Amino acid sequence: MSFAYENIATFSDRHPKPTYYQYQYGTAGFRTLGDRLDSVVFRVGILAALRSMKHNSHAIGVMITASHNPEQDNGVKLIDPRGEMLEASWEVHATTMANARSTEELIEVIQHIVDLLNIDTTRPAVVIYGRDTRPTGESLVAALQDGIQAAGARGRDAGITTTPVVHYLVRATNSKDYGEATEAGYFTKMTDAYKKLVAGRPKISSLLVDCANGVGTMAAEKLKEYLGDTLPIILENTSTTTPGALNHACGADYVKTMQRLPPSLNGKLTPTQRGCSLDGDADRLMYFYIDEKRQFRMLDGDKIATLVAAFIVDLVKASGLQGQIRVGIVQTAYANGASTKYLTQRLPVKCVPTGVKHLHHAAESFDIGVYFEANGHGTVLFSRNTQEILENHEPNTPAQQTALNHIINLTKLINQTVGDALSDMLLVEVVLAHKSYSGIEWDSLYTDLPNRLVKVVVGDRNAFVTTDAERRLVSPPTLQQRIDELVLKYDGGRAFVRPSGTEDVVRVYAEASTRAQADDLAFRVAGMVYDESGGDSTKRPKEFI
Repeated sequence: MSFAYENIATFSDRHPKPTYYQYQYGTAGFRTLGDRLDSVVFRVGILAALRSMKHNSHAIGVMITASHNPEQDNGVKLIDPRGEMLEASWEVHATTMANARSTEELIEVIQHIVDLLNIDTTRPAVVIYGRDTRPTGESLVAALQDGIQAAGARGRDAGITTTPVVHYLVRATNSKDYGEATEAGYFTKMTDAYKKLVAGRPKISSLLVDCANGVGTMAAEKLKEYLGDTLPIILENTSTTTPGALNHACGADYVKTMQRLPPSLNGKLTPTQRGCSLDGDADRLMYFYIDEKRQFRMLDGDKIATLVAAFIVDLVKASGLQGQIRVGIVQTAYANGASTKYLTQRLPVKCVPTGVKHLHHAAESFDIGVYFEANGHGTVLFSRNTQEILENHEPNTPAQQTALNHIINLTKLINQTVGDALSDMLLVEVVLAHKSYSGIEWDSLYTDLPNRLVKVVVGDRNAFVTTDAERRLVSPPTLQQRIDELVLKYDGGRAFVRPSGTEDVVRVYAEASTRAQADDLAFRVAGMVYDESGGDSTKRPKEFI
């Protein structure tokens, strides 16, 4: 089928835009209540086809998911040819298309994009798409398929699957040397590398995996088969068809936000046993364990980053490549201050604004770039130059050869397109196996400063403007100065305020030397934010969570 505006008009009339809602393409793509997204997802199908045409018919990905959000939410995001997030300049086109008020206006917007970017609409287009387990996913896929068909593109349905799998399929389809462009290719590449990396190491004890009652359940079940007895996995929270169960009191976001074990796992995690939580689309990972005092201990994205980065630095040294390969790490303001201090003593550290696109871009400036958000989303990037160095390096000793082989296998184990909970889980297990670490030894690398993350509902989140990688406020005026004065009253105090990119709230993060002080600092800064936003002081909330 060829690109025809009459065809687009016919399909568009079946997916009218709600008059009451404005859409915004952000870090997570479009995200709102699932029943508000029909017109948006239809139009994303057309935009994905245009993006494919612009990129010489390379496949473009579309994932329908709301990740860690509640089940009633849904979302959609585009994936570029190398498996990365949509180019920032196209976010504007996505937003404009989504907000076209009628079929006629939509066609005008499409024509403008085609003319502006000189897109050859006679080119074939390929769109690879998948969805998570949300009830609204099926109808939204149908809307997406209409958009793909309307644009005359060819669609490839990856079915119900994880976000990282769709990113992998896009990259592998466009880059034949990345791996076989099938789900089986994804699992084979990852597990083959894992088995080589842990070969000869002591038997690894079982790992409890909280699947968040989401699509990660299906992926983890398949992963378990591919791994065999090389890593015993115990799967929990696997109720993918139970209404309301997705991400409810479980999953990576619950563990990070509540800083406690999901209630469903009480009594199932034995002291010193490792556990981890995925999120609803399996692109975030949070580790934890129960210590000898039966206290819950969280190992978040910062802990994962320090473990992985230190291991890679050691391998680069051991392989004889220290002078040729520069390893660096990227964090956001949410990174715990103790992790930043630990890392800066070992390798270069960059701080960037919140959002995967900022982290990913900054990580590309290193030969090997490690990035993890504290929420557990992250990966490791190996530059093209690094890949060539690894291929051509001639070790001087057997020990150097072994270290080189390990790095090469890490490039295959790690999903470099996006944060991938399962890939990152295997990466963590590799490092623990090599270091003979339990959760206790890993946790003892540094001690987190007590911290608290709260959110404040405000009338206009856009009134809060930040600078310095979101660590300081520019607006409202004088608020930053008052925060600075307050922070000085707390031992080891640090706090910052930033508007959410996905919700109508402002987030407040605070650290201090004790839990009580961190809570108090967060509460007081949240109160300032609430008052600044014009809230009625007589109705000032007692808690801002």
